[in-house]
Amino acid sequence: MFIDKIKIYVKAGNGGNGCVSFRREKYVAKGGPDGGDGGNGGNVVFRIDEGSNTLLAFRYKRKFIAENGGPGEGGKCHGKNGSDIIVKVPAGTLIRDAETGRIIKDMSDCEEYILCKGGKGGFGNKHFATPTRQVPNFAKAGIPGEEKEIVLELKMIADVGLVGLPSAGKSSLLASVSEARPKIAEYHFTTLEPNLGVVRTGEEGGFVMADIPGLIEGASDGAGLGHAFLRHVDRCRLLIHVVDIAGTEGRDPLDDFHTIDEELKKFSEELYSRPRIVAANKMDMLPDEEAPEIKRFLEAMEERDYPVVFISAATMQNTKKLMKLTEEKLSKLPPVTIYEAEEAPALENFEDASPEATVITRDSTGAYVVEGKWIELLCGRINLGDRESLMYFETQLNKNGIIDMLREKGCQEGDTVKMFEFEFDFVE
Repeated sequence: MFIDKIKIYVKAGNGGNGCVSFRREKYVAKGGPDGGDGGNGGNVVFRIDEGSNTLLAFRYKRKFIAENGGPGEGGKCHGKNGSDIIVKVPAGTLIRDAETGRIIKDMSDCEEYILCKGGKGGFGNKHFATPTRQVPNFAKAGIPGEEKEIVLELKMIADVGLVGLPSAGKSSLLASVSEARPKIAEYHFTTLEPNLGVVRTGEEGGFVMADIPGLIEGASDGAGLGHAFLRHVDRCRLLIHVVDIAGTEGRDPLDDFHTIDEELKKFSEELYSRPRIVAANKMDMLPDEEAPEIKRFLEAMEERDYPVVFISAATMQNTKKLMKLTEEKLSKLPPVTIYEAEEAPALENFEDASPEATVITRDSTGAYVVEGKWIELLCGRINLGDRESLMYFETQLNKNGIIDMLREKGCQEGDTVKMFEFEFDFVE
């Protein structure tokens, strides 16, 4: 089964919480806080799998979650860092945001890409000791790891794309000029998935050719298999349009050409204008090369400035000539398209969360609800059973303007204030 588009969920590991601990050692009085920091969460890392050309591996596993960081421990021991999770995808896979469709990364090079960063571990209570706060009974919570719902879309990396109607001989041509061995049979839609083959043109020369199946009339509107696979032609620098010049299916070769030509135009104007060579296949079955319909076909190709090479993929007649012309054309064309990442909207994450982004609303009970990532991080390090921890909480709210924001919203003494899991009465 060939799968080239799928939605998955990825999440980096959360940072481990800092530790609240105090040194306890014989003959050492008032050893002080020694809580260690939490470990960092693991990243979600995408890596190219050189031997793969389908997203089939994601059919049954669609959630990828990295390991969380371990909590800090006493004795200033740092928590264990979470392990990264490696997601392997075929070369040419586009990573898109599931909600907006924007391109996040084109996995067409060999570099690893960190899509979601793990959260940083929280500070242990050793960081909160001051001359006036010598027994800090609180620590910082770890930062949550980034998470995303994404769409993986495979656009095969090939220099040349073979297009044409079913039974035109695309698979036969690929098999005759490369080591690829696609299924070949005398019925339509023998090829159910794109096939790649490497064409060798010398000791170091060569290029990658893709057989794109299923193009029929209406393919750009979803008919047949063509709509699903037209995206794989997007990267091709050159198209070889294979036409059954002998009309073995009882069709006019020129009509066959126009059918595919129109579908390419409907799908993408840029694709339609791509450089093209016409491979007039099955010349060994031509009743007469001077037939009026053949002359009409050649005249139409001259008007479009498309070079025509008469070949027979079955007998390999003129296939070397076609590949030589293909190599010459490719040498003058720019490299394979690499899609640039599209700029994401500026979103606040937990690491750079600021008090200014805090939002205050009122719920149905009239309570003031304080929300924001900075507040969530602050609440995560508070120990409600410790007086100094509560004093620290109050100091941070005053210092960062949250109390003033509540007053501006009309909050008065005795009003209820909610901050995530905390609920308390406002006191002036």
